[in-house]
Amino acid sequence: MDLVEEQLELAGRLLTVRRPPDPEALLDERAFEHEEFLPYWAEVWPSGLVLAHAVGALPLAGKRALELGCGLGLPSLAAAARGAEVTATDWAPDAIELLRSNAERNGLELRAEIVRWEEPEPLLRDAPWDLVLAADVLYERRNVEPLLTLLPALGPEILLADPSRPHAKAFLDAAAQRWRIETTRDPEHARVAVHRLTLV
Repeated sequence: MDLVEEQLELAGRLLTVRRPPDPEALLDERAFEHEEFLPYWAEVWPSGLVLAHAVGALPLAGKRALELGCGLGLPSLAAAARGAEVTATDWAPDAIELLRSNAERNGLELRAEIVRWEEPEPLLRDAPWDLVLAADVLYERRNVEPLLTLLPALGPEILLADPSRPHAKAFLDAAAQRWRIETTRDPEHARVAVHRLTLV
């Protein structure tokens, strides 16, 4: 696929990231009809940037981090730059292939794997993780229940960035029964909140 290159300052480093210039050009009608697959992974979403900046300020050397629905994987790249042992996951093969390439391009080590939340064995096999990352994963109602079920089995701390999606409230209300939730907002992206969930 055609790719454009841009530079992003993350975790105190200037990273070079390649991405598709026009995500809409990647639409595949057959894939959508099969399982409503859309190429969300190819966008630089504000939540991904905000979470990457938040992760880039954390002391992560020696920590094990997992990203769910990584897309372009900016939080994973930031975590790897901070010394974490990172596994990034997405259900889109193109996202995983491109993230592996971008990590190598920047001299960063991480593992990137195709994983579906409905088949979470690869995630559970290596649990618990020190930190679980997710950016803008509540854009559809069908994502709420799988996340509520999966997250407690993955680790004691979650950083979830969300741009005030309609389904985020239902998720957070339900999550508050098991997790302590602290929320901060990015001054440059007022709609994006970073929710830190810690198991009670």
